[in-house]
Amino acid sequence: MIELCAERLTAPGIGKEIGPSLNQNTLLLKGLFFAPSVVRSSMKTAIFASRMLERLGYKVEPKYNDKRGDIVQTLSLGTEENLVKFCQGIQKGSPIDSNVLPYPGDMGGYEDKVIMAAGTFTQGSTIELSCDGPIRAPYIAYMQGGLTYEYGKLGILKAIEFMQKK
Repeated sequence: MIELCAERLTAPGIGKEIGPSLNQNTLLLKGLFFAPSVVRSSMKTAIFASRMLERLGYKVEPKYNDKRGDIVQTLSLGTEENLVKFCQGIQKGSPIDSNVLPYPGDMGGYEDKVIMAAGTFTQGSTIELSCDGPIRAPYIAYMQGGLTYEYGKLGILKAIEFMQKK
């Protein structure tokens, strides 16, 4: 009975010989396999956003050609309206919940209202395209992620379009 249970949790013939995995080994290996591609896409998305918004006159950190050590891109958008619209545009350009329109709200641990946009497959995922920021000057959006560069780029373009509509 123990062998049958162990084979059910792993694979026939492997059983309990590999130790407890609770079906996590496949997910772990998938993560290791996809990590280089996903991180590359996330970095390319951040670089694209940095360059586009810098060319539109906004302060960005890091700049598109700076050395990077993180996937977070900060975008100083100057006004509350720009911050809200940009986050709303990210949500509209996302593959999940693009029909949802985020608005600033109170959140525990923050003194100011916060807006959060994340049309993500995995709730709370920071490697997927998301954007948030506190509603206070200088109205900085913290953007990160993009599982693929293509949908990251579309999300950025949608956010810029949404921000520029008055």
